[in-house]
Amino acid sequence: MKIAEFLQPHAVVAELAAHSKQEVLQELSQAMATANPALSQERLVNALREREKLSSTGIGEGIAIPHAKLSELTQLLASFGVSHAGIDFDAIDGKPTHLFFALIAPENSAGIHLKALARISRLFKSAQFRSSIMQAKSADEIYELIAREDGRS
Repeated sequence: MKIAEFLQPHAVVAELAAHSKQEVLQELSQAMATANPALSQERLVNALREREKLSSTGIGEGIAIPHAKLSELTQLLASFGVSHAGIDFDAIDGKPTHLFFALIAPENSAGIHLKALARISRLFKSAQFRSSIMQAKSADEIYELIAREDGRS
């Protein structure tokens, strides 16, 4: 499984306008809905918000992977955003979050969902890779960095 299979270039936001956790979820849902017009942004953001109520998906090191499941989906969908300023996302290390990878999976897809989360986590473990994403100048450049790094593993 490759990230490029579920992350489309136009679902990448080079600089999030968001200043709060709720705004991040809204903006990432909008990017996902724009890339997948058959989906309702409201359904996406509500699914992500419900999942965040269980526990924060801020995994530390400046990364959050908000994720949820929707019954109407048949495949994984994703969006990605960067906040250079950083946002309080209730991360486990208490530090601001800069890189946000939202993932929505079909309801009955535990295996695929977990594989995608593991792949994203592995990709963003590299401090050098995270730094290159932060230095990227455009959404296209961010997408290319993700696709290239993902292709190496």
